Amino acid sequence: MPPRRRPASGYHGVRARPSGRFDAEIRSGDERIRLGTYDTAHEAARAYDAVAWRLGRSRRSMNFHDVYTREQAEMLAPPPPVITQEQQRRQWELEQRLLIAERDEALRLEWARRFPEDVAATEAFYAQKEEEKAAEKAKKKALREKRRGEGREGGEE
Repeated sequence: MPPRRRPASGYHGVRARPSGRFDAEIRSGDERIRLGTYDTAHEAARAYDAVAWRLGRSRRSMNFHDVYTREQAEMLAPPPPVITQEQQRRQWELEQRLLIAERDEALRLEWARRFPEDVAATEAFYAQKEEEKAAEKAKKKALREKRRGEGREGGEE
């Protein structure tokens, strides 16, 4: 069987993006594993080799033949710039907030089921507040219209 043709980037598992950066990905069975986006094709190829070592691929399928251990491959592969520790922390915080919101919603529904009179009282309270707000707004509008009417009458004389 003839050797596989390398992509335009010159490395296995590395594709050039229209932005000028390079994507690295490796296939494991039917699954594609995205390794990140890198500034140079060389960095992306090093990342590909590091994962290939972890997956137990043969050295023939790798981009560089100057690496003899997985540790060497991982030391040469830069971390993907897209995923930083700060981004991982923010993602974790967001997930925690979502979990809290889901728990709050479940507790609110349980409270409404067990104490429907509290829910009715709360709804009545806020309905009254809305009515008061609408009445205040109508009162202000009437006052404004009255002032405009007085201003027109005074200007016509």
